[in-house]
Amino acid sequence: MHTDLQAIRTAFKTLRRDTGARHRDIAEHLGVSEGEMIAAHVGEAADREGEPVLRATRMRPEWPGIVGALESVGEVMALTRNAHCVHEKVGVYRNASHDGGVGLVLGGAIDLRVFYGAWAHGFAVRERNATGVQRSLQFYDAAGQAIHKVFLRPGSAIPAFEARVTEYAHPDQAPGIVAMPLPPRPEPADDGAIDVAGLREAWAAMRDTHEFFGMLRRFGVTRTQALRLVGAQFAWPVAADSVRRVLESAAASGLPIMVFVGNHGMIQIHSGPVKQVRVTGPWVNVLDPDFNLHLREDRIAGAWVVRKPTDDGVVTSLEVFDSRGETIAMLFGERKPGKPEIEDWRALAESQPKELDTCAA
Repeated sequence: MHTDLQAIRTAFKTLRRDTGARHRDIAEHLGVSEGEMIAAHVGEAADREGEPVLRATRMRPEWPGIVGALESVGEVMALTRNAHCVHEKVGVYRNASHDGGVGLVLGGAIDLRVFYGAWAHGFAVRERNATGVQRSLQFYDAAGQAIHKVFLRPGSAIPAFEARVTEYAHPDQAPGIVAMPLPPRPEPADDGAIDVAGLREAWAAMRDTHEFFGMLRRFGVTRTQALRLVGAQFAWPVAADSVRRVLESAAASGLPIMVFVGNHGMIQIHSGPVKQVRVTGPWVNVLDPDFNLHLREDRIAGAWVVRKPTDDGVVTSLEVFDSRGETIAMLFGERKPGKPEIEDWRALAESQPKELDTCAA
């Protein structure tokens, strides 16, 4: 593992120049987290003109303030990812709000659910390459794992970005961070310890999809465990390639959908049609001008169609998980509170081939 900050900077520059590898892949090659790699460049001096160089400015941990100030920068690209899926959305950070550690951005195209308790480090990043300077804000958890990134686009207001960086710059601009291990993921309870009858009763009594997470906590079940136990009235396993099938069908018909991708610090949502769906090796991609999705289909260990009762009728989702039971992505029909879901969406989700093996992970 590289512990010398100069060694990280030198190795990054060489790999970026010679291979064009992504930041995440370079960090993995170097044996450090991506956040550690970016933090090594805090205070980095400019390099010779024309050579790739990365410079980072550490930001104060005033995360809701920073997110709320992004509207002044104009159109940007928001990126949220987990281990197996990347969600990129173009738009403006409008209508940002927060209540304690939970935040919202409801700017239309940029639609976020933010969990600030997981945010530990933030950096303004400027990287020079052959085409110019790429400016971004990048946020990481205590272990240095990426939570959310914001990339400027040609139409972004660079003076506003630089003003916000100056406004929220941390007084400590020494390079490096100390990456802390995240708490171990709790082991799920044995199925026999779960009040399955109570779970099914509570599920049937839901009046809003937002009650779902509280219900899981109340019964001490993981998401995939609940899907297994609740019964075929509300959830059933489907083929692992169902996401690809659904995206291709939605693109062909123009059906508007919602695509949720997240991690423990952020959920990012696309609402609307998808148009260009492309499969490249193990990757299922949406390559639209304002929305890109990159999902590793070979990492899907379980896919489920899920039905949740609400006051507006049943809400149907397609949810895919990795081998650890972590959520990779969730797809819904586009809908607004107070409106029933689109019947064509429900028919599409429920038409996916059923998977006989009910083990999701």
